[in-house]
Amino acid sequence: MNLSETNRVQEPQTQLSPIEWAEKACEALMAKYEPELLPPDRFHYHQGVFLSGMEKCWHETKKPQYLEYLKAWVNSQVLQDGSIKKHNPKELDDIQPGVLLFNLLEQTGDKRYEQALHYLVPLIQAMPTNPSGGFWHKERYPNQMWLDGLYMAGPIAVQYARTFGAPEYFDLMAYQALLMHKHTLDPATGLLYHGWDETKEAFWADPVTGQAPEFWGRAIGWFPVALLEMFEHMPEDHKDKPALVTILQDLLVALTRYQDENTGLWYQVIDKGEQPDNWLENSCTSLFVHAIAKAVRFGYLDTEYLKYAWKGYQGVIDTLKFDENGHVVIGNICIGTGIGDYAHYIARPTSENDLHGAGAFILMCVEMSLAEKAN
Repeated sequence: MNLSETNRVQEPQTQLSPIEWAEKACEALMAKYEPELLPPDRFHYHQGVFLSGMEKCWHETKKPQYLEYLKAWVNSQVLQDGSIKKHNPKELDDIQPGVLLFNLLEQTGDKRYEQALHYLVPLIQAMPTNPSGGFWHKERYPNQMWLDGLYMAGPIAVQYARTFGAPEYFDLMAYQALLMHKHTLDPATGLLYHGWDETKEAFWADPVTGQAPEFWGRAIGWFPVALLEMFEHMPEDHKDKPALVTILQDLLVALTRYQDENTGLWYQVIDKGEQPDNWLENSCTSLFVHAIAKAVRFGYLDTEYLKYAWKGYQGVIDTLKFDENGHVVIGNICIGTGIGDYAHYIARPTSENDLHGAGAFILMCVEMSLAEKAN
């Protein structure tokens, strides 16, 4: 695409509304992948977060192609008897897409979705735990709790608790959130370290605290997004709800102090924006914007915080490009990342229209559409 073509395509696009941007991202991924071919070839959170965004876009637009697309992917993975075609039952990452089953069950009445939920959610209780009862993130990472894990298990478990009258999951996931927060919080910044190893045996674990060494953007992003989805289904009078709300508020307020003044974006390693090799990252920014705007909508933050959300939203929009077919290209997305030191995060490659980056972008755009309607 030459420069004049770029200008011709980009000029009107910048006038799109947030929900139109969400649709653009859905359409770009739909054009790239048949639903059955969404990578990786298993029941996994990469597809789950993208399709969660698409489901929220469907709720706002009611365009049937979105529901049909995500249903086609789910049906390629969930067999008629409710069993899962291919997944790892000992990884929280492979539980998360089950959150898509609730709406499909409601829309279709197909019992396979209910059977799959009754299979998936009890797997959470069977996950190995550290000495304090915190879930290992994966079987190959013994005793390690990662912030990401709350998004993988919290929303599905809490919605299951409400839908099927299983209140023990309210208590279980509230406990996980509180434990994770207690051991990853840095009081000086208000930020959360990527993970915590109670045994302090992981190569990255601080020998005294067991904490990871850095504040990685996207890991922090999953935590408030998960809490807000849990709050949609958790009883208002649950004993742990006030503490969790305070955690949410404190974290989001802390994050506003690290937003880049010039671009509105956040850095890959949140608190080290002054480092010349650090870089601005779109997926964490999208998750933070989504969480701030949703917290305002739910009444957990004052409306003045929307200024940070709109600035971050516009910052992401300003980075967008278009391919030769006119499909939106979301770049500056860190690929999947384990825990490590500063150099580890900074050296991570970026991708374009990667599923969890596109999913985070769609979540942001749908929430900013709701913010726009509210004002």
